[in-house]
Amino acid sequence: MVLILIISIDYFTMFLRYLIFARIIISWLPIDRGGPIVSTIYSLTEPILYPIRNAIQKSPLGGPGMMLDFSPIIAFLLIQVVRSILQNFLINFL
Repeated sequence: MVLILIISIDYFTMFLRYLIFARIIISWLPIDRGGPIVSTIYSLTEPILYPIRNAIQKSPLGGPGMMLDFSPIIAFLLIQVVRSILQNFLINFL
């Protein structure tokens, strides 16, 4: 049972990382943001990226004039940290 949960966590976090990576690539390309696939990717990743982007803008290092959006990088790191914590918890306590 624990192995199934660990594998599920791996697949879920991998899916999130692929979605965020797809959003990064889409932001570089001249693609219509109103299409069904693109809007689905944006709607699935925005709840993850918006709070991070908002926190960066409120920090002393960020601000409205910031040229690059570092929220995907921070999201990748946070997803990896949460994945590790959940897997360690499952291995040690279950």
